[in-house]
Amino acid sequence: MSFPRFVLLASLFCALACVAQPNADVIVDNDFVQKQFGSNCSLVGIPSLKADLDGDGVEDLVVPARCTSPMMDESEQNYVVVDPYNSFFGYGNPKITTQFASEDPARRGYSLLVIHGAGADAWHSATPKAKFMIVNLPYKSIFVKKLTIKKKEHMAIYVDEIGGDAEVSAVFWDGKKYRYQPMGSNME
Repeated sequence: MSFPRFVLLASLFCALACVAQPNADVIVDNDFVQKQFGSNCSLVGIPSLKADLDGDGVEDLVVPARCTSPMMDESEQNYVVVDPYNSFFGYGNPKITTQFASEDPARRGYSLLVIHGAGADAWHSATPKAKFMIVNLPYKSIFVKKLTIKKKEHMAIYVDEIGGDAEVSAVFWDGKKYRYQPMGSNME
């Protein structure tokens, strides 16, 4: 390979690497979480996930967190507290179900913070499309993949549930709200 071709290829590689930098993952830290959901929330050490959860073509964010008082900052921070897990089992009013004690005291207050992105900035937008705090979901890890319900595909948040049976469940946006769907034994 001649020197000019090598320089051209090296320059092209460097240019592509520089273009890719602005699209690099933004680190989600406690400051970001508290700015979006209030000072009662903090990260739990499980990685955040990005996917288009509401099917609008814009990237959304899922952040595992611990929130000591889910209802406290709901109005001020403009998010909605939802409890699809207890709704599935009959009663999901978060004003009441957030008062339930977790079976595992170490996981008390675990929530999934979801930001539906808006515009070119997606979930980083100063005014996201919507924000949700999913409470009472007994998870130890999460992953995202497609789920088919009644012949319709949804991007879903899959959770490995706490408990001895290695249960996996999914939470998905149905176009109006988040729904819980038990899946059975571990799928990964």
